[in-house]
Amino acid sequence: MKATGFNHVTIRVSDLSRSLLFYESLLGMKLVHRGRLDVYLEWGSAWICLIERSCESSEKPSYGVDHIAFSIMEEDFHDAAVKLQGSGVPIVRGPLERGGGYSINFLDPDGTELELFTGSLAERMKGWS
Repeated sequence: MKATGFNHVTIRVSDLSRSLLFYESLLGMKLVHRGRLDVYLEWGSAWICLIERSCESSEKPSYGVDHIAFSIMEEDFHDAAVKLQGSGVPIVRGPLERGGGYSINFLDPDGTELELFTGSLAERMKGWS
């Protein structure tokens, strides 16, 4: 499997407006898209997604990191997905095509959700602009 680098991180937040102000004003991230319950911010060559969720109604019981995504070339994606599935790694979602690329979400040995993603922020925004 050939992950080529960091792609993005999705963070669950309790108050989207408050969190956007923090990441945009204090950390200097650039707002690219604002939805009703999510925002996408550029962060150098990577990006951050903030998603507002109530802990009571969420399948994930806390705020903080939802998942961390690593970039992978599209030509390496299928083999990586097969390797993950064949190794008994718990698959959370996918493999599937979504948000401008191919994606598979899975758990590491401690239960941290990770994602291999072939797309970019620009590709994800094409469908939302």
